[in-house]
Amino acid sequence: MPLLRCSRSLEYVSLAQDERSQLVRTLLDVGPDAPTLCGEWTAADLAAHLVVRERRLDASPGIFLGPLSGYTERVQRSVANRPFAAVVEDVRTGPPMWSPFALLDPLINLGEMFVHHEDLRRAEGKWTRRVLPSAVESRLWPQVRLIGRAGHRSAPVPVHVRTPDGRQATFKGGSGPGVTVVGEPSELLLYAFGRDQVEVVYEGSANDVAAVKALDLSF
Repeated sequence: MPLLRCSRSLEYVSLAQDERSQLVRTLLDVGPDAPTLCGEWTAADLAAHLVVRERRLDASPGIFLGPLSGYTERVQRSVANRPFAAVVEDVRTGPPMWSPFALLDPLINLGEMFVHHEDLRRAEGKWTRRVLPSAVESRLWPQVRLIGRAGHRSAPVPVHVRTPDGRQATFKGGSGPGVTVVGEPSELLLYAFGRDQVEVVYEGSANDVAAVKALDLSF
């Protein structure tokens, strides 16, 4: 059993590192001024966000805590003003050993790298969905459930998700059929993070679907 756990841990590390490598290649391909799906952020801003998240423990809490966000934004701007290649190199090498993200990398960074990679790929509206390995889709599924439940607390109707292979989860319960969002785990994760450039299908009444589409799920 310990050997099995070790094998799985190595697989998770490899999956996260592979997506990180692909993100880095895309960053270098598109350049610092390329748009993203993250509001007004450019590719340089997105790369700076990743560096602050993993390397600036004094500033990273402001990513999640509103009262601290002003300081985080100032630090992120200063990082974004560095030479783009140097910032991307910090993304490539990942969290330093003293960062908690060095231990958490295989557990949480696959989703982070995937979502931000797609933020770059899909920003200009001309994109094709990548067919991801089944191992990647399986690793993203738990994050779909976690992020989706957090973001749908204010949903006015029940919201469910379903994958083509039959995996299901409920983001917001309640009476009535509500809305079911159908797609691969990777697409459902992008949906749960509030991205609108996604390949999903909505099942439900027109009014309920409109209400769900109107939710602010942005992170």
